[in-house]
Amino acid sequence: MTESQLRRASASSRKQRDGTEFVGGYGKTTGDSDLLFIEGQLPEDGDRIANDASPVRQLELCFETLETQLERHGKGMGDVLQLTLYLAEMDAYDRVNDSYEQYFDETYPARTTIGVCELLGDAAVTVDAVVAIE
Repeated sequence: MTESQLRRASASSRKQRDGTEFVGGYGKTTGDSDLLFIEGQLPEDGDRIANDASPVRQLELCFETLETQLERHGKGMGDVLQLTLYLAEMDAYDRVNDSYEQYFDETYPARTTIGVCELLGDAAVTVDAVVAIE
């Protein structure tokens, strides 16, 4: 391993993703900051990825998981500064967008939507969020 690779390696103080076993090493936190980075929120239903649900339902499941993560930190959807939605089915964009709007009051966080070929667990939607914690 090179020196550069060693510097980038995860420190033991960093938490790794809880949840569905096969989704990989998504980090939930990346150290001390006034921002919380929540990444790789998949449409989990119990112990499985709900890849058979519609993209709208998958977004709802992603947001339910995100809300649980936010509650652990005493925060809510109003504290989200930025969201990234990854969609494997861009044809569902309008329907997903309608559902998205129901989760926020008058002020929406900055958002980027990225069309992708495939997501972990054959999901149609995955969400990343940047949250203000102070």
